[in-house]
Amino acid sequence: MKQNHLDDACTSILVGKNASIDGSTMIARNDDTFHAVSPHHFLMHPAVKGEKGRKVKSWLNKFEAEVPEDGYSWPAVPNVDYKTGGYYDESGINGANVAMSATESTYGNERALAFDPLEKDGMDEDTIVRMVLPYVDSAKAAVLRTGDLIKQYGSPAGNSVLFSDKNDVWYMEIVTGHHWVAQRIPDDSYAVAANRVSIQQVDFDDPSQFMWSEGIQEFVEANHLNTDKTGWNFRHIFGTDNLKDRHYNTPRVWFGQKYFNPEIIQDPEDGELPFIMKTDHKITPDDIEYVLGSHYNETPYDPFSPDASDADKYRYRPIGLNRTQNSHVLQIRNDVPEEFSAVMWLCIGYPTFTPYVPFYTNMTDTDPSYNDVSLTWDFKDAYWMYKSLSVLVESNYSEFIQDDIDYLTECRQELREAVAETDKLAKDYSGEDLTKFLTERNQKVVAQMNDKAHKMFAKLYTKGIDLSRLTFNMDKNL
Repeated sequence: MKQNHLDDACTSILVGKNASIDGSTMIARNDDTFHAVSPHHFLMHPAVKGEKGRKVKSWLNKFEAEVPEDGYSWPAVPNVDYKTGGYYDESGINGANVAMSATESTYGNERALAFDPLEKDGMDEDTIVRMVLPYVDSAKAAVLRTGDLIKQYGSPAGNSVLFSDKNDVWYMEIVTGHHWVAQRIPDDSYAVAANRVSIQQVDFDDPSQFMWSEGIQEFVEANHLNTDKTGWNFRHIFGTDNLKDRHYNTPRVWFGQKYFNPEIIQDPEDGELPFIMKTDHKITPDDIEYVLGSHYNETPYDPFSPDASDADKYRYRPIGLNRTQNSHVLQIRNDVPEEFSAVMWLCIGYPTFTPYVPFYTNMTDTDPSYNDVSLTWDFKDAYWMYKSLSVLVESNYSEFIQDDIDYLTECRQELREAVAETDKLAKDYSGEDLTKFLTERNQKVVAQMNDKAHKMFAKLYTKGIDLSRLTFNMDKNL
């Protein structure tokens, strides 16, 4: 069966708690869709209790399944036109501080798919978040629930899913109709993944670091799928290694690892780039945001490079794209009380040109500019506003890019000041009062960033008037 992804080509970053600057776990991903224009909104789903008989239905296939009667609250970033495009909730952190990002399209090879083909009406990426995230209280439980659902319903596509809580970060790769492996990212490590099977050697004697589908070892043995004489390399057994990988997928991993480990010299087309990486650099949300918005910056492969040849500039697919509908960093912090430790850094627009706004996920609602989004252009919507700002900057890149860099630098400083202030003030609240306070603080930050974006538009439009080609030098006395 052909794999058909509307959410087709994402890039993911996962960071263990001892690899981050403040002891937080972080999972992050770009939601890259097939079409450049695909409006998304940011919604908050309330907790439910005792609601029996609720079902999740896919709009893309015939999948339908009942969900538990009790569920945690959770935010999501779904399609506005879900009846045509499917839900694709993308990411969120539930009321138990479990984070989930789904999915990154991952492609199994034809050898494995021949013996475990994809399930046409199985649980796909458009429904996977709402089937899992509201009903789990740890990252490991999220992997297990996802695995159980894949066993029951099968998968119609290859999908990779990111999970985290305050202690653990897991990366799960679903590669055939029913088989998968998940690996825990060690506390002192990070990982970058980009649309091909990433997990390498699997240690079946260490269930604290690996989980897998029932019978996967027997399946591989019976169908002669292990191409290596020694070891059990999941990437080799189930993954691809082709021209598309070398130009579309692997170079993105190369650039992410180049950023975090500049001392290591690697080939951007090397299909054996490691999955688990360590670095002496303490990783911050800023680092992740930079990589997710990157376009091979300061290399010959940068499409904005004025000096590189076209052959180099367009050789590899960048990480940040016009097709990136949202980019997110899901951070679970360990240096503040659990009641306000979960922060979702959300970028609506090109992550190359627009800011990541922090949302405390212990909230009751999102701002109307995020949750009431039109299918067609409307400047009041965060989606359309930030998309428009991105287009404006790129339209005069050489003239506007420094202004945009300065704007993003100011945004990062102001947003981190806002988080620090909120953390300090939040200690005086608890229970429902705390949730109300954090919701109000989120709205205040949104208003601050909306105002800042409007001023940025005014600056660039005014500057752009002088860039018109419809001009002529003349004596000011004429």
